[in-house]
Amino acid sequence: MSIFKYQNKDIFYELDGDASKPKIIILNGIMMSTKSWIPFMNTLTEHFQVLRLDFFDQGQSHRLEEGNYTHTEQIDLMKALFDYLDIKKINIVGISYGGNAALAFACKYQAYVKRLLLFNSCAYTSPWLKDIGDGWNLAGRTRNGQLYYNIAIPVIYSSKYYEEKLDWMRAREKVLLPIFSDPEFLDRMERLTISAESYDVRDKLKDLHVPTMIISAEQDTLTPMKDQEYLYKHIKDSIWIKLPDVGHASMYENPLTFTTLITGFFLVKDETYTI
Repeated sequence: MSIFKYQNKDIFYELDGDASKPKIIILNGIMMSTKSWIPFMNTLTEHFQVLRLDFFDQGQSHRLEEGNYTHTEQIDLMKALFDYLDIKKINIVGISYGGNAALAFACKYQAYVKRLLLFNSCAYTSPWLKDIGDGWNLAGRTRNGQLYYNIAIPVIYSSKYYEEKLDWMRAREKVLLPIFSDPEFLDRMERLTISAESYDVRDKLKDLHVPTMIISAEQDTLTPMKDQEYLYKHIKDSIWIKLPDVGHASMYENPLTFTTLITGFFLVKDETYTI
């Protein structure tokens, strides 16, 4: 267990693997934590030293009960962690909320970023996406865990995966219902959701000059492919890959592809990667 102090607040992180290997940081989606990546760690640490981080209000990091905040606080937290660990350059992979944080970080602190891998990400929080978040928050305020589950979880997966893995989904529901009935968890999710409302890096993308790979999931109903198409068109010489038959939780629906994309993109030699 690793804790560092940032603005006198406890921030949780994990650093695993051989320090001689390339460093990557993997950034959580909004409902995730460092524990969410455990199924991938054996594979990833074969190739990388892997840094995981709980943002404010995630996992074991500080709860910002004292007020609302934005993505800016999360990316400044990332920079503080890199400085604390004396990391000058790192590969960044993020999904959804974590992908947006990765992109915002790269736009503000480009010198720290070696390569950028974005799953199910977007350039800004659209009114449509904000209204979805408002629905989550309204459900959370009822303190009805079943309602919150039904509003938030099914749309994360493709309908194909949901039906094929229905027994697993029902077992997962039983695990999540007590968590989704916890007022403290629901308050954290509301603050995290609100923190994304002002996210917008559209005017900064033209100045981003970092090797970037953008991943779409064709059945993603939260961050649909038009969002990644926008990134592709506005980040110079970026790469855009579309994954068929998977939804927003693409790493869980197709873990082999997820780890293959990470290892392939970050391990290719600089001299053979031309953009």
